[in-house]
Amino acid sequence: MYDFVLNSSFFYVALTLAAFGLGVLIQKKCKLAIFNPLLLATIFIMAFLLLTGIPNENYQAGCQALTWLLTPATICLSISFYQQFQKLKKHLPVICIGVVAGTIASLGSVYLLCMAFGVDESITASLLPKSVTTAIGVALSQEFGGIAAITTAVIVITGVLGSIIGPVLCKILRLKDPIAQGVAFGTAAHVIGTTKAAQMSELAGAVSSFSLTFAGLVTSILMSVLAQFI
Repeated sequence: MYDFVLNSSFFYVALTLAAFGLGVLIQKKCKLAIFNPLLLATIFIMAFLLLTGIPNENYQAGCQALTWLLTPATICLSISFYQQFQKLKKHLPVICIGVVAGTIASLGSVYLLCMAFGVDESITASLLPKSVTTAIGVALSQEFGGIAAITTAVIVITGVLGSIIGPVLCKILRLKDPIAQGVAFGTAAHVIGTTKAAQMSELAGAVSSFSLTFAGLVTSILMSVLAQFI
């Protein structure tokens, strides 16, 4: 029985969905941003694997079906942008400039900190795509010699922190324009930040959806340049 569970894709997918569902229930009950369902699900699954002694490799292999859905799920984010396209058309140049500036700031700060602390090449490549969605970030990390597990972890942490700190910074900096909010959340905190932006306003969510997609493209180009110096 244990061997069946150990190698069952159905079990690992069910475990992942159950952990995320429990995280959603906890967030609804506590109503605190820190109780992000994705973060809670990660903690629950890590605890379960440690307690049962199931190798992480088995879990990763069993969840390939969910991993394959990351790319189409990311593409579906463009729907909200399409619905708001007429409102955003005249602001596209400004949005694109904001995303490029934010992406340069993200990659530049990570690269300089890694150089300052003497971080090795594989870890640097793993940390650089921290602000893009997982489907893009993991692919970039692996292409440039990074470690996929570390990249996934920092992407989740970045998104959760962005969704928690972002609204506070918007209040402190008096950032009330939904387009500016969308650019900030989409560029800095990818899908998780976009979820928070969508809660703030439909327009902010649409801009954030476009921003995270465009940020992924810009990150891919800039990482190809930075790879020459790592």
